[in-house]
Amino acid sequence: MALKAGYPLWLVRDGLPFTYPKLDHDIETEVVVLGAGISGALMRYYLVEAGIPCVTIDARTIGLGSTSASTSLLQYEIDTPLYRLIEMIGKENAERAYRLCGDAILELERITYDVGIKYFERKKSLYYAAYKKDVTWLKKEYDVRKEANFDVTWLEPEEIKEQYGFDSYGGILSELAAQTNAYMLAHCLLRHKYEEGTIFDRSPVTDIKHSTRGVTLTTENGCTIKAKKLVYAVGYEVVNFIEQDIVKLLSTYAVVSEQYNERNFWKDEVLIWNTADPYLYVRTTADNRVLVGGRDEDFHADWKRDKLINKKTNLLKADIDKLFPELEFKPEFSWTGTFGSTKDGLPYIGPYKGKPNGYFSLGFGGNGITFSQIGAAMIRDMIQGKENKDAHLFRFDR
Repeated sequence: MALKAGYPLWLVRDGLPFTYPKLDHDIETEVVVLGAGISGALMRYYLVEAGIPCVTIDARTIGLGSTSASTSLLQYEIDTPLYRLIEMIGKENAERAYRLCGDAILELERITYDVGIKYFERKKSLYYAAYKKDVTWLKKEYDVRKEANFDVTWLEPEEIKEQYGFDSYGGILSELAAQTNAYMLAHCLLRHKYEEGTIFDRSPVTDIKHSTRGVTLTTENGCTIKAKKLVYAVGYEVVNFIEQDIVKLLSTYAVVSEQYNERNFWKDEVLIWNTADPYLYVRTTADNRVLVGGRDEDFHADWKRDKLINKKTNLLKADIDKLFPELEFKPEFSWTGTFGSTKDGLPYIGPYKGKPNGYFSLGFGGNGITFSQIGAAMIRDMIQGKENKDAHLFRFDR
């Protein structure tokens, strides 16, 4: 599956910062991580920090799947509002899922500082009502977040207009959010404690055999990796590995402006998103650009998704022009990527029936990076034989 098309800013700007060999010999290791995007990179980070020998392998050049197309917003909110998630899985579980996402932002900040990575910026997040009819449930959402002790403030329409300069019907300002560059974050994490012969790309795996003694992977050129454990960090291509219908595939679109000479955007450069379905989201970049994304479509085929890039670019430009006409937004890079949503907005993390010694870290939805951090920490615990009290929230049979 081609997971993206167009010209993602991160890929154009940062190129291919590191290179890795193809697998051309047989290997034995403790753990193999299948996938070297942001999910696989975080998984590898937790394994090497725990002193667990591991090998990482990817079918593509590192980062050229969904990771390069990520718009890299880091929020504790998932695609299912908290009040609705409470109705689905109960108050305690829903609040805990949200809290884990908040903790993930702080943990990602710690990791970037610990490793010396610069690709992390703390931000606030503004979630505004796109339509008047959304105000009732959005205020309900504010109430349950406040009750769960999230640092949030309700802003009336006139306050948003005064502070941020655009019209709305009110919204929630959250103090905890951040933004990153998932492409370079993944690359930098893969270099942490890197040893030659532990990361391979352009090596598609064509066969996987699970047993109670371990796992054997075979690549298209006949090389094998034998490991005690396997972590699937394959994202939306999981449909190739399990039968269960757990994800609805969607296509999203993103546009980045030309670089501005002066950094004169909205207050605090908060992350902005709204209650529309699909929702609009806006952020800035470190090099004085504005990114706007959304206009999602159900995914049917690569070519159908890709042929809409120009149309979606124009629609997203119109969206940002309506929000901030004074920006004089001029598109420079546009792209599309495939992502997915689950029935409750939560990821799938942990073992899967019929695949002994296998674990999945599947951070579907708009919160894929924070979910990937949660998944990496949980699976590390599972591999070490430690109990994780939150694992039940994300298991396949929940």
